[in-house]
Amino acid sequence: MAEVSEVLMSVLSTIRVPRPGDRVHKDECALSFSSPESEGGLYVCMNSFLGFGSQYVDRHHTRSGQRAYLHIIRTRKKEDDNNSGSGDPPKKKPTRLAIGIEGGFNVEQDQYEEEVKVVLFPDRQEVTADDLTAMPDVVRERVSLAMAGLMSADSVSHALQVQQWDGEVRAESRHAAELKQLDNGVKIPPSGWRCEVCDLQENLWMNLTDGRVFCGRRYFDGSGGNNHALLHFQQTGHPLAVKLGTITPDGADVYSYDEDDMVLDPKLPQHLAHFGIDMMTMEKTERTMTELEIAVNQRVGEWEVIQESGATLQPLSGPGLTGMKNLGNSCYLNSVMQVIFTVPDFQSKSVTILLLWLKHVSTKLGYGLLSGEYSKPALDPGEGAEASTEPRGDQVGIAPRMFKALVGRGHPEFSTNRQQDAQEFLLHFINMVERNCRSGANPSEAFRFLVEERIVCQQSQKAKYTQRVDYILQLPVPMDQATNTEELHEAERRREEADSSGAPPPSPVRAKIPFTACMAALSEPETLTDFWSSAVQAKTTATKTTRFASFPDHLVIQVKKFTFGQDWVPKKLDVSIDVPDTLNLSTLRGAGQQPGEELLPELAPPPLMTPDVEVKAPVLDDSTVSQLCEMGFPLEACRKAVYYTGNTGIDAAMNWVMGHMDDPGGSRCVGPAVYFSAPLVLPGTSSAPGTTPTESVSEEHLATIVSMGFSRDQATRALRATSNVLERAVDWIFSHLDDLESMEVSEGGRSAAESEGAREPPPGPKVRDGPGSK
Repeated sequence: MAEVSEVLMSVLSTIRVPRPGDRVHKDECALSFSSPESEGGLYVCMNSFLGFGSQYVDRHHTRSGQRAYLHIIRTRKKEDDNNSGSGDPPKKKPTRLAIGIEGGFNVEQDQYEEEVKVVLFPDRQEVTADDLTAMPDVVRERVSLAMAGLMSADSVSHALQVQQWDGEVRAESRHAAELKQLDNGVKIPPSGWRCEVCDLQENLWMNLTDGRVFCGRRYFDGSGGNNHALLHFQQTGHPLAVKLGTITPDGADVYSYDEDDMVLDPKLPQHLAHFGIDMMTMEKTERTMTELEIAVNQRVGEWEVIQESGATLQPLSGPGLTGMKNLGNSCYLNSVMQVIFTVPDFQSKSVTILLLWLKHVSTKLGYGLLSGEYSKPALDPGEGAEASTEPRGDQVGIAPRMFKALVGRGHPEFSTNRQQDAQEFLLHFINMVERNCRSGANPSEAFRFLVEERIVCQQSQKAKYTQRVDYILQLPVPMDQATNTEELHEAERRREEADSSGAPPPSPVRAKIPFTACMAALSEPETLTDFWSSAVQAKTTATKTTRFASFPDHLVIQVKKFTFGQDWVPKKLDVSIDVPDTLNLSTLRGAGQQPGEELLPELAPPPLMTPDVEVKAPVLDDSTVSQLCEMGFPLEACRKAVYYTGNTGIDAAMNWVMGHMDDPGGSRCVGPAVYFSAPLVLPGTSSAPGTTPTESVSEEHLATIVSMGFSRDQATRALRATSNVLERAVDWIFSHLDDLESMEVSEGGRSAAESEGAREPPPGPKVRDGPGSK
């Protein structure tokens, strides 16, 4: 022990006590998915606080010279149904409809026993907390504080879960503040409630406008009610209802039928008092909607659906068969990355060269999914060594905590723990790959293809061809092509009869749309009613046809199941589309300019002129721009819409936006906005094309970009091209690498490429082109 004490004394200066803000990686190896539960446990460097699995800790010791590591081993406790005799309290039932929040569903429910000690390398001398009591005070105090600090510090993975999903967060109803209540003399008794239509005595809702009491909706399992409260709203339009039996001095369940959601009513005490209900004297007699949802989640969980409960399934393990753990909201990430790493380009990338910006984390994830190291069946804890050698059947799997943190860093959505869209995440990930594969193979080329758009002016019959890069084929859903139209009509008739009679609703019928109909809808010409034709120098009607200019190795298809209703509220289409095993898209290949076809002249639309002096910049209608921005479109796109439609109003501007969303930089753009949302340059301004902007660029932004390996002139050009916005400049510079690498900077600060307007433009993105069938 004296020898160990001497070693500790010699390395004492390298042992740190974690301070607030230090990142402690004690749940996962920095180079693999090993954890304290893995074989050999996890070694946490007591200087850098990085964690390493048993297969990597020697390497870190050799390269860093660090000798002291905190060794953490966790073993799962054996549980019986009631935890009887274990001495541990039973698991708490969730009380909140939330994940990772106190009282919510816990994604890490397993209980572990933990063994902690200090290990000194290279001889792997072990020091327990008890051993420290016999050592000198200076050693005991420093090492004990470091051990306690590491164990009590929040791990990085835990810190990433601080902002968790909370399904109980409700918005204030837009009807609450000015809700009209009828003076009809209705007074509600404190108990004895019944539905006015069917005499049900549970799941009752009182309408806050007229005080009438009806039963709630019928749930999928036949319980709940008979939909009479919903029917009353449809007949009267009275939006808010409170669930009787949930009213307490602290509040109650309030539902807005108009907003189709549970809401907050800040004036609930007044609204209830109008019908004689005193909140302060009420007691809860029924489960709230949150409690009901929790019960449903526990009884009919998503896990049972995914696992195909009731079916006989054979657990699989081995290379390429590794599962990913859900971190509470990471199903979108897990599903995308599982598919990504089935593509040969990404499989190769995962075991060879590392992505520059993503460093080693993508490779780590790819190796974890493909190697089979983490798809081995987990061992049953059992009792004793013999029992622990029996596999449970389920595999260990990997938890993509570090990967999720990295790819979501700085993103307003993917950096949170809210539920996300898989298609949006795929584009976000491809965007990152594009920016960071500056040299060598680019695996995202497997998805990249060119789209050819042919626009024909109906007045002059002259055509215009453009090409843009895309990564996802968005497939329309023609609802009028359903093959079970009669069945849908009959289901709608039965639903209307049930609504009017108060009977239980019939089982829903899903529209069946042939995949060929979706492809036909994609190939149909689109009519543009507000097209500015350079041939006739006026607005006219045109047709736009979309075709493939190249076919990728792997085609990603997104079925556009979301659409906008007449009130501009998005809704999801309930459809069934059978995708065939083989696709032949060769008929959708673009053919380019047709023999004898004339092209539209390359002329810009006439500039807007002010009434007084022609050289002034045109005046844009700010109110129209604001209305478009409120709909969620980029500011510069809204300004373009108003400009190119000549200040003719919101309808024309909206049509322009909807007609140009597929332009480069539009809603499906991967990379920087180069047209749709790029800054609008107005005639008469100093920054018209071909001139050097006079505004200075930020020295801080310049230094940031230069630190990434670019020259000062390249950084200046990127900032000037993006209105001095750092994030956009970084995107811009990564998408113009070919142009930047060939630019020759003159003494005046402008490149030869800028000064020689006749020079050939840089080549476009590299695309592969294969057959149109697979």
